[in-house]
Amino acid sequence: MSFRDKPRDDGAVGTPRVRFELLRQEAREAIHQATLEVLGEVGVKVVGDEALDILDRAGCSVDPATQVVKFPLGVVEEALELAPGKILLASRDGERDYLMGGRVVGYTNFGEGTKVYDLESGELRDSTLVDVAATARLCDAMEMTATYERAVAPNDAPEHAHDIYALEACLRNTTKHIHIGANDGEHVELMVDMAAAVAGGREQLRARPLFSLNTCPTSPLQLHTASTESIVYGARHGVPVNVLSMAMAGASSPISLSGTLVTHNAEVLAGIVLSQAASPGAPVMYGSSTTTFDMTYATAPVGAPELAMISAAVAEMSDYYWLPCWVAGG
Repeated sequence: MSFRDKPRDDGAVGTPRVRFELLRQEAREAIHQATLEVLGEVGVKVVGDEALDILDRAGCSVDPATQVVKFPLGVVEEALELAPGKILLASRDGERDYLMGGRVVGYTNFGEGTKVYDLESGELRDSTLVDVAATARLCDAMEMTATYERAVAPNDAPEHAHDIYALEACLRNTTKHIHIGANDGEHVELMVDMAAAVAGGREQLRARPLFSLNTCPTSPLQLHTASTESIVYGARHGVPVNVLSMAMAGASSPISLSGTLVTHNAEVLAGIVLSQAASPGAPVMYGSSTTTFDMTYATAPVGAPELAMISAAVAEMSDYYWLPCWVAGG
């Protein structure tokens, strides 16, 4: 069976996805074929001995000296077939679970800010653990948000453990599913232990994952240690992993949007192959915060029209692969 033959049950509950065709079927096929060429002939740099060993055993061509991995067509398409089309993003109390996938849409808050405007003084300051907790409580009360992404960084916590401190604040202040990043595999293990204590054990957490991991490839075409270990450890514990490319057209990817989509697709599919090689059927998301690059101000504008166009195309590629999709907005 090919990924094209995956069961496409549209039984998810949520807001129907707006339907318009940015990419015709032949364009999706062209992006897929160009991506296979990049993965098979150029490859992706993958950092981490365990990840390289997993991919080698899965049938990829691994160069230990350069850490470049080349992905055969069969390995890529098998991973796309194994990756589930829907995943459960569980809530703590069971009342606000979100089944992600299909042709429905759910909303979460934007994430990973480093500063806030103080509600008392009105001044712009570094965000703190108190702000993580406050934003979690705010989103918990907002009916339109299905899940909570860590909104701000806890800059007053030890820098090497921001992820651990932030997850504790999130677990204490929202019943909704939590999206958060992890520093490395050791921290994923600690985070699993924390969430398992809330869920009632590791098996209960596997059945009803209370949090998922966001991880970003390094554009162009690299998966570094934080990403590879998050993907592998998350897959083993049944924790959903969002492989979230943040390519920037004109900076870390080709300036053409079609070329950027190929770069984006190659990075995400490399992460999905690693996920499925580590644990077949592991829950994984096809993610995007890919946008253009502002040459004048050297910024990545998340409100640009190009981001909306890329996000629409990403949603259509996820539909082509029948994978749960996460796209950024501004």
